[in-house]
Amino acid sequence: MPEVRCCPECFGDAGLRGSIFPLLEPPLGTCTYCGVRNVPIVAPAALRQWFEPLVDVYEIKTDGRPLSSWLRSDWQLFENPAMDDAHVETLLAEILEDGEIARQLVAPSPQYEAPSLVGWDELRDELMHRNRWFLDQPLDLDRLRELLDLLINPSDELNDRWFRARLMENDEVFSIENMGAPPHRLAGHGRANPAGIPYLYLGSTPHTAVSEVRPYTGDSASVAEFSIPTVRVVDLRAPRRQVSPFLLTDASEIGQLRADLPLLERLGFELTRPVLPRGAPFEYIPSQYLCEFIKVSGFDGVIYRSSVSDGINLALFDPRLATGGDVSKFQVERVEIQAAPASN
Repeated sequence: MPEVRCCPECFGDAGLRGSIFPLLEPPLGTCTYCGVRNVPIVAPAALRQWFEPLVDVYEIKTDGRPLSSWLRSDWQLFENPAMDDAHVETLLAEILEDGEIARQLVAPSPQYEAPSLVGWDELRDELMHRNRWFLDQPLDLDRLRELLDLLINPSDELNDRWFRARLMENDEVFSIENMGAPPHRLAGHGRANPAGIPYLYLGSTPHTAVSEVRPYTGDSASVAEFSIPTVRVVDLRAPRRQVSPFLLTDASEIGQLRADLPLLERLGFELTRPVLPRGAPFEYIPSQYLCEFIKVSGFDGVIYRSSVSDGINLALFDPRLATGGDVSKFQVERVEIQAAPASN
């Protein structure tokens, strides 16, 4: 019977794919578990030393959940459709060389439960309604900077082209010189920028760029193409998928990261949350505070999900980093509205 082998695609973890598998210098082959071909494959037990600290974060509990369930929800592992519960349980048993722990019910151990950073809701309320620059409950900025370093999106994974749209008042397409960030005196409150400090907002596709300017059916828009050089940006789209517990050295570090992940998710939501125009001057303040800190921490921008399309957005702190290209005219053929009963 051939020996079983696993691959990075089984786990969907950035640390395993980018750091740990290459360290093992594996051959290419077909994965026993997910069936992907021509990928690095290793014996599951070769990963044991990286999985043991992660497993230590959980302890046996009769009213708990299977280990595989926690690893899916906490770290978004095993999202490959081929990795059903049976495959995951078998793989974990092979990695840990212990079939019992993969079958038992577990829960996060109180030993590694760590206090998270100050609650974002409290800080958000203070920034909007009580204090703006001198806070009663400031974030632990050193810890936040450590977390942001885990969310760096490698430049080679960024789109080669980005787009910016402007609605047109007549049939004349804007020149590329008029498609960049507005001048300081005209820069209003944005999702990432305070008034008077212009950032360049770019969409991953022309459709995303046009959607972001909130057009009406029948509107025309000029859409400019931009290229950007190698940049260092924070990716707030899916923190649980972006971070890797396997790059940390012990269970206490992993437990602390697990406690802080909900805050990172809230920060990503803050940049995506719909805001009515009349509330923008103060409702954008929390996300502006976040982006200002990201900027002074040495990053060039931030990536976040679009709230009005399936694409993604990039807020570039220094508009001069982008090089403009062609400008095209787009016609808005239909604006689709989705509505649902509001909850209390």
